[in-house]
Amino acid sequence: MPGNCSHIQYLYFSSVSRWRQVETFVDVSPVRQRVVVLGTGGTIAGRASRRDDNVGYTAAQITVEDLVASVPVFEGLALDVEQVAQVDSKDMAFAVWQALAQRLAFHLARPEVDAVVVTHGTDTLEETAFFLHRVLDARKPVVLTCAMRPATAWIPDGPQNLVDAMVVARHPGARGVLVVCAGRVHSALDVAKTHTYQLDAFDSGDAGPLARVTEGVVQLFRAWPEPSGWQTADSSAAWDGLLGAREMPRVVVLTSHADADATQVDALLAYARSHPESAVRGIVVAGTGSGTVHARLEAALLRAQVQGVR
Repeated sequence: MPGNCSHIQYLYFSSVSRWRQVETFVDVSPVRQRVVVLGTGGTIAGRASRRDDNVGYTAAQITVEDLVASVPVFEGLALDVEQVAQVDSKDMAFAVWQALAQRLAFHLARPEVDAVVVTHGTDTLEETAFFLHRVLDARKPVVLTCAMRPATAWIPDGPQNLVDAMVVARHPGARGVLVVCAGRVHSALDVAKTHTYQLDAFDSGDAGPLARVTEGVVQLFRAWPEPSGWQTADSSAAWDGLLGAREMPRVVVLTSHADADATQVDALLAYARSHPESAVRGIVVAGTGSGTVHARLEAALLRAQVQGVR
């Protein structure tokens, strides 16, 4: 075993139809001694009635304490573990984001804490990562990780993702909000979920991943992201406003497509007139081509803009 390393053994089924044993090493040398692990639920904490069922499971059933305890390699590491939420990430809400941002800010400000790992569902992981990138002054690494199979699967991917996330969290020089899945490290600015079932479900498009984790070693491809969130002296008012808000300004996502019309925009404006307290404040349009919008939808959007919608 390499010096100052712990190891964990995993089994996998190889292409030659036999079970093979693999040792994964995690550097436990005295760098970044204390890591906080925050749990929010998701498939990584999911449970199915049968071990061969990787689809019909219920997410957010297993505590983050139990997830961490199930990975023997973490024994002896200085970890603080906290359950912030327990949700299926398809049901992610502003209240959870708000609580998560608060707890992250608290732990990142602790001088004895060197990094934070967050367990999360895959469905909205990219949205949470981007949100955290925009609001946190993440000069220490904030590493989100996940799973595509529930914890009860015969061969769950969550434990390896959690180990890889811990490797990245403890890596000297790592910083910013990061996503670790299937051995790849992504920036919160670039990452997107691109597959429904594959274990390697996330991609960073033309930018490519930041790094790769192979047998406990981080191979860096490009610079770690610079922190740019509101949690700074120059943006303290925005940060305080975020923590004190009851809800986020309502923003709706619409798509432009063949035969698109004004129906949805007009319905939003009509609802706003009768429910001003929950009126839409902004509309994001997923356009066609290079951001083009159908003429009928464009006319409706211009009417909405006149009424104060951004």
